[in-house]
Amino acid sequence: MTQRIGFIGAGQMAQALAKGFLEAGLAGSDQILAFDPAPATLSQFTELTGGAAAETNQAVVGSADVVFLAVKPQRVADAAADVAASNWDEKLLVSIAAGVSLHSLHELFGAARIIRVMPNTPCLVGSGAAGFAIGPGATSADGELVRQLLNSVGRAAQVDEHLLDAVTGMSGSGPAYVYMAIEALSDGGVRMGLPRPVAIELAAQTVLGAAQMVLETGDHPGVLKDRVASPGGTTIAGLQSLEDRGFRGALIAAVEAAANRSRELGAKE
Repeated sequence: MTQRIGFIGAGQMAQALAKGFLEAGLAGSDQILAFDPAPATLSQFTELTGGAAAETNQAVVGSADVVFLAVKPQRVADAAADVAASNWDEKLLVSIAAGVSLHSLHELFGAARIIRVMPNTPCLVGSGAAGFAIGPGATSADGELVRQLLNSVGRAAQVDEHLLDAVTGMSGSGPAYVYMAIEALSDGGVRMGLPRPVAIELAAQTVLGAAQMVLETGDHPGVLKDRVASPGGTTIAGLQSLEDRGFRGALIAAVEAAANRSRELGAKE
């Protein structure tokens, strides 16, 4: 990349993204800059990335070609006020502020080229899952650039904006569901005699390995499940227990509830 990448907000997500861009070789530290009103947060960003510390949000927009809006949703209006006089010509705004629509971002910032991203917390360890929606003024090249950047910290998929609520309910909130599953699996291991540290390690690795099988083989999860479940064996007994207790329905309902809540919050912006 030749573009300079700026961050309005330098917290954990901004740090994870910038670190991913650097480690993937997409950008050098001399192409990264950020501003955050919290000096300790900004210092942490510069120490981690080697990027520059800007003095204001206005300075970030003035120097960057791609600007990541990485602040809490309730801080978006304040950030927009900070850069009210900015010239957005030839600049791309990429927002990771949950629930703030493309239309609102355009009204607040005045930028023509905008892309909304819904990342999740595993991007902090390079294994994120993100959905992104391209605004009407952004180009296909803008979309491919954002896809490339997001793929450096995990995997990314383009969706229509109205589907970002579904992304929020599934992959945005999904890590919490998986953490609960890992905790429950380890509880089962402890119940059957395993030491807690061993149970947690094996449960987490089991989830990681199963996910890698899905992604790397391209096989449907149901096919992979059937390969584990031999006739009359231990796995099919466990699967029946999960079915009896509504395991699938509970996960589907969790995604639906979180997506609906995301939609409600977006309607209040």
